[in-house]
Amino acid sequence: MRALISVSDKTGIVELAKELELLGTEIISTGGTYKKLKEAGIKAVEISDITGFPECLDGRVKTLHPAVHAGLLAMRGNPAHMEQLSRLKIDPIDIVVVNLYPFKQTILKEGVTREEAVENIDIGGPTMLRSAAKNYQDVAVLVDPADYDRVLAELKENGKVSLETKFYLMQKVFMHTSSYDTLIADYIRKQRNDTSFPGMMTMTYEKVQEMRYGENPHQKAAFYREIVRGKGSIADAVQHNGKELSFNNINDTNGALELLKEFDEPTVVACKHGNPCGVGSADNIYDAWKKAFNADSVSIYGGIVVLNRELTLAVAQDMKNIFLEVIVAPSYDREALELLKTKKNLRLLELKDIEVPQRPDALDLKKVNGGLIVQTIDDKLLNEDELKVVTDRAPSAKEMEDLKFAWRVVKFVKSNGIALAKDKQSIGIGPGQVCRIWAAKQAIDHAGELISEDATRGAVMASDAYFPFEDCVEAAHEAGITAIIQPGGSIRDEDSIKKCNEYGMAMVFTGMRHFRH
Repeated sequence: MRALISVSDKTGIVELAKELELLGTEIISTGGTYKKLKEAGIKAVEISDITGFPECLDGRVKTLHPAVHAGLLAMRGNPAHMEQLSRLKIDPIDIVVVNLYPFKQTILKEGVTREEAVENIDIGGPTMLRSAAKNYQDVAVLVDPADYDRVLAELKENGKVSLETKFYLMQKVFMHTSSYDTLIADYIRKQRNDTSFPGMMTMTYEKVQEMRYGENPHQKAAFYREIVRGKGSIADAVQHNGKELSFNNINDTNGALELLKEFDEPTVVACKHGNPCGVGSADNIYDAWKKAFNADSVSIYGGIVVLNRELTLAVAQDMKNIFLEVIVAPSYDREALELLKTKKNLRLLELKDIEVPQRPDALDLKKVNGGLIVQTIDDKLLNEDELKVVTDRAPSAKEMEDLKFAWRVVKFVKSNGIALAKDKQSIGIGPGQVCRIWAAKQAIDHAGELISEDATRGAVMASDAYFPFEDCVEAAHEAGITAIIQPGGSIRDEDSIKKCNEYGMAMVFTGMRHFRH
């Protein structure tokens, strides 16, 4: 039996080689791996002794030779193949242990140059892996140190690696090389600033965790993260307490975080089932928390809360008395953290770069039956120079401040979405209605039920898309709302504008909508 070993990640490689040698295996190796094995006292044979050709071009060419690939690809059950090997004086290779140049680690380094990245594109490694995997019936190919023990156990017990295991290893090879090539292609695309949608889309992610279930208990689920990603992602949060995050926890927390990133001042966002239920901004994080909580003290139960300032002891003392699923903050006061840790199931996450927005080249992906719809992320809020006051009365400075606050909130409310705000606090949110007036009425009703009967007096309204009729203006006026922000663009815009003028209300058009499905 012969094994070819050439690895970048040398985890466990000496132990594997020693065990193979004890089983009577001839070890062939290359470069740094050969040196490491020899230093460990293993009788390895250098690859150039097999090929009869020296490594050249600074190691770029080592294994690209018929003596290697014929030994890998020859089908043992094919007499013609074996006769040709005999005639060419080439011996079969039965085990391949290869992992690739560290391209991922290279491009993740700060300040890496394109030349460094390109030099870490492996050529011979993927070629050997593919050759060995194609001939999986006869060759066991190891790309992951986690599989070393399984192969050794089978060799010790049966004197060979089972076909089932070799087929499993074949799958791992092609998943590995596919991911490797995708990472390279993505790096090149970014280097070229190519923002087009390619004819063939390939993506690679690495698994973070298996989950107990998905959205519902009968669904399987796992969490994967992008290999090259920006900061401020839930994938990089440090968990200090509680159970593993669930599918719904991650999805809902991500939405809450993306809304939080729209704010610079101390802000707290409470979220439930993918929609914000309470948002508050203030001069300090405690007052922001009180606003977010009081905005909807009912829906926050079992919800998710994210903060963009350190979580203080005063905030923690309030939170301790509420059932929450997840809390995320950039840091925790030491006493606050210890206090919240007494709630053993409460997931406490620390995310240092919580304020960093998604990279502008990020993509939004949605799976549909039989395909994928892809778009750039909605990374704009509004264009200040395109804001247009369309009513006789312009909003006051305070109204405009609240209008922009409400606009930030409604951007992250499921369509049809309406958000009401006053004094930098959401006071009523109407998400996901099939009719816009229903969303408006829901938001108004919730404000009256959850805060006070006159909560909407002097408040403002934001709508994620235009008003197709004047009914939302009517409902807003009846509730005492004084100003509205919406995209505009309906053929009936004049009806809404006229109605606002009739009631002395201010209306601002953004020229930009924020559908969210």
